[in-house]
Amino acid sequence: MSAAQPAVPKLQLTAVDQARSRTLFQDGVRHLLRDRLTLAALIVLLLLTITCVLGPPLVENVLQIDVTRTNASQRFLPPGSGGNLLGTDHLGRDQLIRLMYGGRVSLAIAYSASLMIILIGIVLGLLSGYYGKRVDDFITWAVNTLNSIPPLFILLIVAAIWQPNAETLILILALTGWTGTTRLVRAEVLSLKERDYVLAARALGASDRQLLLAHILPNLLSIVIVTGSIIAGNLILIESGLSFLGVGVQPPVPSWGNMLTDSRTYFATGVHLVVWPGLLIMTTVMCFYLVGDGLRDALDPHRVRLGQKKGQA
Repeated sequence: MSAAQPAVPKLQLTAVDQARSRTLFQDGVRHLLRDRLTLAALIVLLLLTITCVLGPPLVENVLQIDVTRTNASQRFLPPGSGGNLLGTDHLGRDQLIRLMYGGRVSLAIAYSASLMIILIGIVLGLLSGYYGKRVDDFITWAVNTLNSIPPLFILLIVAAIWQPNAETLILILALTGWTGTTRLVRAEVLSLKERDYVLAARALGASDRQLLLAHILPNLLSIVIVTGSIIAGNLILIESGLSFLGVGVQPPVPSWGNMLTDSRTYFATGVHLVVWPGLLIMTTVMCFYLVGDGLRDALDPHRVRLGQKKGQA
């Protein structure tokens, strides 16, 4: 009989080794799962988004409710009266249904415009920071020129020529809001393109496209995600402010901004008309900011390196 083979000892990974083996994304997810405040804000945003997306089809197709129907005998009903959970407005329309439709428009503007701003900012920032010279000069000139014109003036001109609607507002907000993201991405690219791994990839014959897409862009995603969440919160406030000035989404199409603006007239007779859209705007903006702050902490590479150094100590 052959001698028994000695058992091979299993390698035990220390906490520091496990932290080093995780990617920045994996470590960020672990950090987010321990951040209860950011998780709560993210859950609230998801619930609001799902409710505003699925609520209107449910009301129209399943409950068979005519959202355009008015009832003068049910004007300014308080919350909980006549089967209206959040009360009725000045035309007797259910406030909860109106808020779902308004949220659909407001959140669509926030998500769509912020996505367009991020995409434009990434493309122009990459080109400006990587190629430099005339490309950088032209894009920087465009950024400085656009920043010198208050966006409100552009929106007022657009409102005078075309009737403002959600699509026009998304386009104008995207075309006037990309400058900050472009400057942020440009600054990051100027730093990243001089890193050792980029220089090594260039020395091995990687093309400009490969360097931009495979080596530089992935290292920008964390800061871009954080910026996008903050921009979305700002756009909710901008849409509300534009509706207050009369250049936002125009009635009868509801949005949280124009619902809040219209309710000022009826503050004495229907205070709930002011409370609910104002509360939703405040909650949504706060959740976007909390998510952005949590993502910044979770995806910060300096935090990861600091944690590894503490583990070694």
